Amino acid sequence: MTSQPRYTREDLCTRLQWSDLDTDYLRQLIGLAKIEDLAGAGLAKRPERLGDVTTALMPENVRGHARLVARGPLVICGLGLVGLTLEAYGEGCQFEAACSDGDCLESGDVIGTMQGDAAAMLQAERVLLNFLQHLSGIATETRAYVDALGTSGTVLLDTRKTLPGYRVLQKFAFASGGGVNHRIGLFDRVMLKDNHLAVAGATGGKRLVEAVALARQTCEGLPIEVEVDRIDQIEPVLEAGADIILLDNFTTEELQSAVERIDGAACTEASGGIQLEALSELGQLGLDFISTGAPVHQSTWKDIGLDWE
Repeated sequence: MTSQPRYTREDLCTRLQWSDLDTDYLRQLIGLAKIEDLAGAGLAKRPERLGDVTTALMPENVRGHARLVARGPLVICGLGLVGLTLEAYGEGCQFEAACSDGDCLESGDVIGTMQGDAAAMLQAERVLLNFLQHLSGIATETRAYVDALGTSGTVLLDTRKTLPGYRVLQKFAFASGGGVNHRIGLFDRVMLKDNHLAVAGATGGKRLVEAVALARQTCEGLPIEVEVDRIDQIEPVLEAGADIILLDNFTTEELQSAVERIDGAACTEASGGIQLEALSELGQLGLDFISTGAPVHQSTWKDIGLDWE
């Protein structure tokens, strides 16, 4: 059994910041959204008419002024995308935020103000609102989960259950809500899950020890996490020196027993069927982490309006 873990809980806690995101990649996402609206991207047949046929009816060269306003309580996220989106629709549009990502807002609070070419702002409106409403929904739901854990010391992690192409944004929103990011992809942590162990014929005993040991030898410098779904798998995983043990779909009683058996020799992570209402109880078990994709895939968009002045 490993007596001194290679990683502490704090070592494994990372949160994506806006500065960690590739703005060129985000501009590509915005560009895709733009051609969906203006050119029917994704359709097999090209539209006969392109562009914003409604805004084309408006007077030309009109300056616009507008405010983004919260229509209800929320945790705001995605402010950096507003300026990038306006930039994609025309030069000279400006956005000034009145808050920061992760701030808690109430109904009627001003998120920020924008000004510039009215036609560009009209075309960009739905795209920038889509980003803000979606990401704020994730941040708000995450905050509810974090608050439910209270001061227990157990850390809330996200998962890779994200919309293809939007992972960094959805993980950024999770972090803005107070959660901590699990691995970003398949490249930044070894994670031996049940299917990996099944393919290797290493679901228990000596073969399981060998599989974990091989990961440690081959992937030096990366955390090694192993998923177990039975109590009897814990000892061989510890013997091989796993850094994190993922306890998958364990009952509360099984989780308590597992935490006692591991006794700090590795970090512990509970996952599978995590419900918001159970977090208060789970937070008292001494777990290092609880991971769930629910704040991402079960969140609802937040109501945000764009009011013209």
